[in-house]
Amino acid sequence: MARAEQVHLPLAKLQIGITIKLPLSWKNHPFLFNRIQIKEEVQIELIKSLGIPYVILLAGEELLVEEEETSTEELPEIKKIDPEVDLKLQVRKSLRVSQQRFIKSVNDCRTAFSKTGSDPEGAYHSSVALVEEMLEHMSEVELPELALVSAGESDSSITQHGISVAVVALMIAKAMKLNQSDMRDIALGCLYHDVGKLKVPDAIRRKKGALTEHEVNFMKMHPNYGYDMVSKSGLFPEQVLNIILHHHEFIDGSGYPDGLKGDKIPLTTQIVSLSNDFDQQLWAEDVRSPQVALGYLFKNRAGKHDKELMACLVQILGIYPPGTIVQLSDMSIGKVMMTTKEVKQPQVWACEPDGSESSLRFLMQEKVTVEQVLKVEELSGGAIKVLQPEMGISFYFNGVPNELPV
Repeated sequence: MARAEQVHLPLAKLQIGITIKLPLSWKNHPFLFNRIQIKEEVQIELIKSLGIPYVILLAGEELLVEEEETSTEELPEIKKIDPEVDLKLQVRKSLRVSQQRFIKSVNDCRTAFSKTGSDPEGAYHSSVALVEEMLEHMSEVELPELALVSAGESDSSITQHGISVAVVALMIAKAMKLNQSDMRDIALGCLYHDVGKLKVPDAIRRKKGALTEHEVNFMKMHPNYGYDMVSKSGLFPEQVLNIILHHHEFIDGSGYPDGLKGDKIPLTTQIVSLSNDFDQQLWAEDVRSPQVALGYLFKNRAGKHDKELMACLVQILGIYPPGTIVQLSDMSIGKVMMTTKEVKQPQVWACEPDGSESSLRFLMQEKVTVEQVLKVEELSGGAIKVLQPEMGISFYFNGVPNELPV
């Protein structure tokens, strides 16, 4: 039987439901495989950003509107891309995909929360699906890196906080070589660890400045509220419920609500407790810097978190975690966007000290390194406008290999 002739489909005809193949090497796109079943509009937009004139249609031809056949000879050839330019395109796509995935995860988590009271089984299944998707994103590469993402808000929502905490906690769990079951419990626990705050009045939860003693005591009830909300469904594993109830416990017994010590706190819960503590510091009004947040943990949390877990956190964040404002060896200013293996040469959004000539830069391709970390007050008005250091810091997995040539 003769082999069927390939159908070259122009990008304008892409639609949900069809299955296509990319006419690219796997190294030149951010998808896991060349074969893609299109399920979401975001996949279409991403394919259109790859700089190709067509894709190869594998299945779903019956879904397409019938039009006159386009001769494959009329289609322009795919131009060969310079490796350096291609690399920059990959990293740009990687950051964009990380951002899109983060926003989708936040929205999916919000949808699951909305079902907690009226449809607890639906909430559970939606959350489990989200966890599986996040684990898949993390496993796309052997050694995932962290990318800086944002929901475009100056205050962190419960869902945004939960996703970012889950990403950091999963990275720690991976470094600790925990099994998949534990990682699923960690991710699910992270998504729901603050759901009890929905029972706390907005006037307390969103209050700027110090809380009164009464308000602090009310806020400290949120683990109990969350546990009560989630446990009554009978669907969530015991480890997940433990995370929700005990994510504010410290190994020295100074946490709440039960003052647990040491091994009385499961490792999965300890990992979430540390990740939650770190992420909370990133959103403190007087912090907004991963360097300062880490410094706070080492100064104020000594003996409260396990030393090995703290070491893991430092390892996955690197010397210059995403969101760090830095001065480069060529005197330009940058914000770290993504971690790399070469800790002193991350990928940065950079500009001149006055805020001019902003661009995404790949320091491993340049003879440029990070010289020092800068505080916001050391930046000019122009640099502040470009780098937006006041925006909160959240993380998502970088799902694209970012091994840059030396």
